[in-house]
Amino acid sequence: EARHWLPCHDYPNERSTTEVICHVPPEMTVLSNGRKVAEAIDAATGLKRVQWIQEKPHVSYLVCLVAGNLAKLEGRHRDVPLGFYTQPSTAAEAANSFEDTAAIMAFFEDDIGVAYPWGKYDQVTIQDFVAGGMENTSLTTLTDQTLHTKATETIRSSRGLDAHELAHQWFGDLVTCKDWSHLWLNEGFATYYAHLYDGHKFGRDELLYGLWNDAEGRILTQGDDTRPVVWKGYKDANEQFDYRAYPKGGWVLHMLRSHFGDDLYRKAVKTYLDRHSLATVTTDDLRQVFEELSGKPLDRFFDQWLYHARHPDLRIGYQWNPEEKLAHVTVRQTQPASDKVLTFAFETSVRFTFDDGTSVERPVRVTGTSHDFHFPLDRQPKLVRFDPHYTLLAKVDFPVPEAMHLAQLNVADDMIGRIIAVKGLEQTRSRAAVERLGKTLREDGFRGVREQAAHALQAIGSDEALAELRKSLSQPDARVRRRVVEGISAYYRPGVMEQLVAIVGTEQNPAIQAVALHGLAKYQDPAARDTILDALRSDSYRQEVAEAAMDALGQHQDATLLQPLIRLVEAKPDAFPPRVLGTALRTAGKLGSLREDKAFVREFLEAHLLDARPSVRHAAIGALGALGDVQSEALLQGLAKQGSSDRTGKVAEEALATLRAKQPLVPGEVKELRSQVRKLEESQQKLLEKVDYLERRLKANTEPAVAQPAPAG
Repeated sequence: EARHWLPCHDYPNERSTTEVICHVPPEMTVLSNGRKVAEAIDAATGLKRVQWIQEKPHVSYLVCLVAGNLAKLEGRHRDVPLGFYTQPSTAAEAANSFEDTAAIMAFFEDDIGVAYPWGKYDQVTIQDFVAGGMENTSLTTLTDQTLHTKATETIRSSRGLDAHELAHQWFGDLVTCKDWSHLWLNEGFATYYAHLYDGHKFGRDELLYGLWNDAEGRILTQGDDTRPVVWKGYKDANEQFDYRAYPKGGWVLHMLRSHFGDDLYRKAVKTYLDRHSLATVTTDDLRQVFEELSGKPLDRFFDQWLYHARHPDLRIGYQWNPEEKLAHVTVRQTQPASDKVLTFAFETSVRFTFDDGTSVERPVRVTGTSHDFHFPLDRQPKLVRFDPHYTLLAKVDFPVPEAMHLAQLNVADDMIGRIIAVKGLEQTRSRAAVERLGKTLREDGFRGVREQAAHALQAIGSDEALAELRKSLSQPDARVRRRVVEGISAYYRPGVMEQLVAIVGTEQNPAIQAVALHGLAKYQDPAARDTILDALRSDSYRQEVAEAAMDALGQHQDATLLQPLIRLVEAKPDAFPPRVLGTALRTAGKLGSLREDKAFVREFLEAHLLDARPSVRHAAIGALGALGDVQSEALLQGLAKQGSSDRTGKVAEEALATLRAKQPLVPGEVKELRSQVRKLEESQQKLLEKVDYLERRLKANTEPAVAQPAPAG
């Protein structure tokens, strides 16, 4: 959006040096890219004049200016000064969010092999920020939602956001994608290097678990999408900012690193950065470096993973032939192949583990849709693992007996294998499976396996599974404890409501209290209602507990709960951050829709249309749509005329559609007539706008030009 602030070529393929000069009240801090070269009070105006220069060329979308009343923390990595800026009211929490920055920078310099490329690194939190973070050159802007207290334990962390944005200082800022079709060269690297830092700090299992979550939650669910990572068919750059650029791009790098090994991968990345420093890059630039250093052709790899869509769907089969002592493994690719989705070629391995704990691995190379592999072994294996090092992005269906899943859970050095076993036991749903999942939830050494065990027990849905969850609340990692409470909350059984009420009353972690409150939303019992109302009036950091209570009220579908909510917001207008206030407005819209008289709710919501914060205004607009009061239609129509290209206009269009869907049913002829009238109104408005545009052009063409004075000299 740089073009909305300054004249520029707002595209990633052009670089320039920049200079920013800003005049502000003396008490304000001014931050920008590069080096601050001057700061002084202008005697004539009383304003402070601050001048910044970015001496290395960068692209226009990375130009940034921040000015405001800010508190500062300082740090240093080598000779690089680190600045951490927040609003003064949140300064006490700043250290929690920025505690890893110096260590992240040190790790990246070591792993990438290229020193941090700018003279300083500042981070600043922004209220009501439109994204999680933005990697402006030497000055990252972050949502203030990243700030948190120690009370949330391991649930809240800025580490991933910090690492992602800092990685961009190399990947995106030092080298920048030539156009948005190659966005993965920015976002894929940043995503992967955030995972690498987690692996560096907490061990390889944390790296692999991050990749597993990306694959299972964000990539393998997109099987119907036939757009490739490198895609020139976008009409708007925002179309590229999705799972293809971020987690899938990160997975492509993980597969390259897994295939070539750490040393060659690092050498290739360093060469890529050195060769294209302060320039734009394409996917082919990266391919050429890897081919040059490895001596191997990579056309097919890049073609199938980046220039074509999707991922392989694999059906794995296994049989043991005792007479010939052969393990028979079949690999079938089942994804529909087309000109957009190829049959993949890849290499991985199969691991066979025996009763005595020893194991052997055999390589597997797949180039077609169906392969049969026969591996001679001296005895029957107890366990069989496909892709045991987790180096392949694929949706794998490998049915094995329950006994093999149970045995796999005892393999301490195969975290992904244990998660696969947990998912397998979730499907078998036997008593033995439930008991073993409970044991895993309480005893497994890695928090991710315990989280997945809790999820499996929730999905099974039996009384026995609930009993295992309720026995497992004592967890050393708050992320697992939250997952257990989520699992319990999903059940509607005797005693669950009472346990959730107790959790809200005794749990010290506000994030877990919030989960329990969401669970109480399904209960109409007075104890649940009173607990929710007490939480609504409570105080917590950023009002996290009160926000959860607001959500729960909205699900209660009880119009009598509307008055306590509105009274609270009106009595404490400044107590709620924008996001929480937005939740309050949306809940008021839901509850108000249950009332016949909607006037006072409408007036309450309309008052927030004047709020200076866009997120609050947009929440009020959406709430008016949910309210379903026809008296709001004209107001929403006026806002919608701004058009869907404007955020407010788009929100208003959606609210109008919601409101009209709520209107009482009328005879078909009247309904059709209303639709035609609306279309005529829209056509008339477009015609008036076109006439106005033509009149202005005609006037501009017929008015005489104003003579300009000749330049001096």
